[in-house]
Order: sequence, then C-alpha cells, then structure tokens
Amino acid sequence: MNHYAAWKNLLIVFFLFILGLYALPNLYGSDLAIQISGSGNYDVSQRDLDKINGTLSDNGVNFKSISLEDKNVLVRFNDSQSQLSSKAILKDSLTRNYVVALNLAPSIPQWLTNLGGKAMSLGLDLRGGVHFLLEVDMNAVTTMAVDRYYNELRAALRKDKLYKKIRKEDNLLFVSFKSEALKNEAKKVIKEDLPDLVIAEGSEQELEIGLEISAAAQADAKNGALKQNITTLRNRVNELGVAEPIIQQQGTERIVVQLPGVQDTARAKEILGAVATIEFRLVDEKNDVQTAIQSGKTPTGSKIYKFKDGRPLLLKSNVITTGENIVDASSSMDENNQPSVSIVLDSSGGRSMLDTTKEFLGYRMAVVFIENQVETVMEDGVAVKKRSKTQDIINAATIQGTFSNRFQITGLDSAREATNLALLLRAGSLSAPVEIIEERTIGPSLGADNIQKGLISVLVGFGLVLIFMAWRYRVFGLVANLALTLNLVTIISILSLIQATLTLPGIAGIVLTVGMAVDANVLIFERIKEEMRSSKNIQKAISSGYEKALLTIADANITTLIASIVLFSFGTGPIKGFAVTLTIGIITSMFTAIIVSRAIINLIYGGKKVEELAI
Repeated sequence: MNHYAAWKNLLIVFFLFILGLYALPNLYGSDLAIQISGSGNYDVSQRDLDKINGTLSDNGVNFKSISLEDKNVLVRFNDSQSQLSSKAILKDSLTRNYVVALNLAPSIPQWLTNLGGKAMSLGLDLRGGVHFLLEVDMNAVTTMAVDRYYNELRAALRKDKLYKKIRKEDNLLFVSFKSEALKNEAKKVIKEDLPDLVIAEGSEQELEIGLEISAAAQADAKNGALKQNITTLRNRVNELGVAEPIIQQQGTERIVVQLPGVQDTARAKEILGAVATIEFRLVDEKNDVQTAIQSGKTPTGSKIYKFKDGRPLLLKSNVITTGENIVDASSSMDENNQPSVSIVLDSSGGRSMLDTTKEFLGYRMAVVFIENQVETVMEDGVAVKKRSKTQDIINAATIQGTFSNRFQITGLDSAREATNLALLLRAGSLSAPVEIIEERTIGPSLGADNIQKGLISVLVGFGLVLIFMAWRYRVFGLVANLALTLNLVTIISILSLIQATLTLPGIAGIVLTVGMAVDANVLIFERIKEEMRSSKNIQKAISSGYEKALLTIADANITTLIASIVLFSFGTGPIKGFAVTLTIGIITSMFTAIIVSRAIINLIYGGKKVEELAI
C-alpha cells in the first residue's frame, strides 16, 4: 500500500526533467538584435550573411554575433547605440529585397536551442508597441461589387442589343426592355454569363427586371475584400521594419494589427493608410536600358523602372491596365505543370488587354507595383508631410498568345513565387476602405513595468501560499509546496513548447492557477485527517485520503476547465490569453497535486510503520 512501482517513479522523474529542461530558456535574457529577412519571395542565404557581415565590419560596427537562422540573418549587439546605427547603415546599403527590423533575440545556449528550447513569446502589453483595430467598410464592398456587375451586365447585354436602359438604385440594378422577347433572351444571357446576379423579389415588372447580387456572391466579395486588406496591410507593415507583427482577422469585418516595438503611432498610421496599385506595361524591346542609363537620355515614350533587387528595365509609358481592373488573381499550374498566376480583369481592362496582345504578340509585358506613401518629417520645428512614390517591377514575362480579361502570367521560378505574386496582385487591386476604430500605444518602459508587476504578483501569491501550507500541514505542506513549484515550472514549460503568447491576463491566469493547484492538496490532506480520526491505520488513511478526494477534485477542475474552454472559444484577445494559461494550469495542477505529491508522500511514508503523521 502507498507504493508506486519503480517504473512509475522513473516515468514521473523523466517527465519533470523534460518539462524543467524546456522551462530553462525563460531564465536567460534577450540580446538587442537586428533581423534581416527577405521581402516577398526572396530568401536570405549565406551569401547575404557574408555581405551584411562585411558591410558592418567596413563601417566599424561592433556586434556580438551574426548568424543565419530560419532564412533570416540575426545580428546581436551589446548596446542600443550599435543596434540603431547598424539599422541605418543596413537600410542604406541593402536593396528593397530585404526587410531590416529591430528585434530582441533570446540568448539561449546553443545546446538548448538544438534541443528545441524556446522562451515564451511576450504579448504587446509586456513587450511594448502599437495596437490598431481596423474596421472594413463592407457597404463600400457591396457598392463596388454593384458597380462592377453594372459594367459587366452592360457588356453582356450589349452584344445583341438586348436592353433599352440599365440604371442603379441603391444595391439593385434595373434593366428595361423594348419587348417581352428581348427580356426573356436577356434572362437567359444573365443566367449563363452572370450567375451571381439574381432577380430581386418583387422587382420584376412587365418590361423591366431588378437584379441583385446573390447572398453567396456578396459574402465572397466581403470575405475577399477582408483577405485583400490583410495582405495589403502585411505588405505595408514590412516597410515599418517590424520583426514579429501580428495581423489577423477578428470577426467578419475587423482586422487586428499589432506592431511590437513600434512607438511612432503617426508613422504606423501613415503606412497602413498608404494607397497601392498595379500597372501592366509593355517592355521597350527596341532600346537598351544600359545605353539610356549611361547617356542619361531616356527614349521618347519609355521610362526606366527597376526590380526590387535593383535591376533596371525600360518600359513603355502607356499603361495597358491597372490594378483597379483586376477582379481576381490566383496561383495555379499551367499545362506544362509549371507555376503560374491566373488573372481575371473586368470588361474595360479585358478590352484593353485584348487590343494590346493582338498587336504585340511575342513581346514582354511587365507588372509594376506602385505605392504612394506619406511621411511626416520635422522641418524647422514644424511637422511637414512628404509624399513619395515607390515603383517596383515584380514580374516581366513574354506574351505567348492573344487574351483579354482572363490570362496567365508564366515564367515564374517556383510555386511559392506564384502564390506570393497572386497575393500581391490581389492586394494591389481596389480593396475596401478601412477605419481605425481603436488605437493603443504601450511604451517599452510600461511593458517592462508590467512584467515586473506581474512577476511580483505571482511571487507574492506563490510565497503566501507556501508559507500557509508549511504552517498548516507541516511535512505534507512542504510536499504540497514542492508540487506547487513543479506545477509553476510545468506551466512555463508548456507555454514555451507551444509558443503561446504571454500577456497580462495570462499572468492573471497563472496567479489564479496557483491558488487552484494548492486547493487540491488541501482537499486531500483534510480527507486524510478525517480518515485518521476514524481509523488508526496510517497507511490506509493516506490511501483513502487520496482516493476519496479524487472525485471531488476532478469535478471542481472539470467544471472550471469547461468555463475556460468557453472563454477561449468565444473570447478575443486578452480573454483568450487568460483562458490559455488557466486551461494549462488546470491540467498541470491535476498532475502535480495528485500524481507527483502522491509519489513524494509514498517515498516518505510508503511501506513504513508510522505511528503518526506530520499533517
């Protein structure tokens, strides 16, 4: 009785050792660092590391170390001055193929990193930064969809001159006809060519029909606009040089943007509100770009553009079509099983593309990404807004056939490049307006203060519980304290393993778990006392105490676990953080308070003739 088999004890020790090992990374601090990553589909390689190392060495910058980690170059520094000066040097020397971002890099030993050890991620309230909550104007999405279908409806019915007049009223399209026969013919055309348009209930008159966008098509349009805005925002955030931004959907109409380490709210808002678009232009095949650069004279009707890596190319001044004409873009594989991007244009863009491809078959066509930015700078103590325009070639491919509103861009290096290009094209097309409805800035000093106060709250609560348990239950109380300490280590270990983000509400969940974890031991110890009063057999009292208290402990923890799961399922942001730590704490407390404490008690009292218990 009160004896675990040796393999059970070894298994418990093994689990505790592993959990303790993966909690270790949190004891090490963080180094000031700069993270250099690839922009778009560019991957940073060893050659880039050597180039960055050489640039910093040539400028006399002292750095702690430089390494290539997960396709990112990480440069560690001993002081903030070296970090900030290095960022300015690298931004000036590197091309737009790179994103240079300030970062904090955990200083975990290599042997522990090789084992997969990682420190917990810190939330915005602990690390500092900017939080935005943006709301997408879904009414504008519907309006834009109606405008697009208005043009497509006119184009579809114009072929056979089926309609008399088309007008827009709110979110409805009304089409009038000269005869019933033309009306019936138009219905067939609409059903075949524009299946997303349906006849609105109660709108059909003798020689007129009212059309509305189907509910499914409206939902797709709204969801597509939300996804496009998220992609656009993610691309723009790269310009801020943020190492670990969080950009995610919240509900059906909102987007959360969290930028750790960013304190310039005005700058962040300007970047998020920048206007971007796409242009299709023909490549100037008759003139040489190097000759134009050396002579300083650009041929008439052409202009010099550059790829992100700095390669120049001569493009025609005339624009074939722009991103406003893109209805959809998706990555796929062509007939030769090579990566490609399928483009869908509206009717006006399709006509322009058809005319161009007929005339310039075999020529190259380039896709240019254009972004207008606004930056506030101080001049003579006055804030002045300066506007700039970035124009980068993201693709240049040969026109292999005549096409109009549907075509493919081929000649891409990989499926990943095709996926990124499709996202970029969609992001550059007309997306729904967004409004910042919530804005919070948390300074780094405030974040550090939050960490300090959170740590104090955990330690104070933990310490008071330890003192009470040692005073109230003596040896058993010390065992409970050891189990409680192991429970805290276990929680930290699991948070590190799953890379959950620790926030202030998460710390509150840990503090609550400390109280709940010791509650299980209190129930067990009080039950042992009851058994000792009714029976003189000490060993039986210990065994009955654990067994009879188990059901009560399980009921209490399961009900709390259900509430925690509900909080996680329906809550957002801080509530989820609280629910995560509480859920983990409930599960680990069951393990440490029942199994681990029982194993320790068994080692102390199991199989021995004991006259009394120190409880």
